[in-house]
Amino acid sequence: MNYSLVDFSIYPKEKVFKYMSLTLQNLNNIRTLRAMARELSLDVLEEMLEKVRVVAEEKRSELAELEQQRAEQQEKINALLELMKADGISPSDLLGSDMAQAGKPAKKRKPREAKYRFIDLNGEEKTWTGQGRTPKPIANALANGKSLDDFLI
Repeated sequence: MNYSLVDFSIYPKEKVFKYMSLTLQNLNNIRTLRAMARELSLDVLEEMLEKVRVVAEEKRSELAELEQQRAEQQEKINALLELMKADGISPSDLLGSDMAQAGKPAKKRKPREAKYRFIDLNGEEKTWTGQGRTPKPIANALANGKSLDDFLI
């Protein structure tokens, strides 16, 4: 089957990605690759090989460019650190006291005061802040027509 004639736009993306994943697995498996190559002419195989070499070279140059950019950035950082050292400035001085405090955990807030008082299913008096799930006794009373105002402290 000539896969270059297959119109993948008619398939859902998941099926296309699954197909592509299986294709990459096949290309990475030497036995499967040999079996597929039996059906192809040498000219087609050499053309495919050349295309793979071009893609690999593009990838190499891309990675080399990224590495060069990282190296240049590190050189700039080192140069700035040297300038700062010469002027007696530390990296923590740049952050200042405001930034140093930003890393500290927030203070624990005090608990909310209870707004509502009710009698639970065991006959005990309980309180509720009005935050979170409504306690069952209050929910049942609300369903029976009572108002939250009836439970205010």
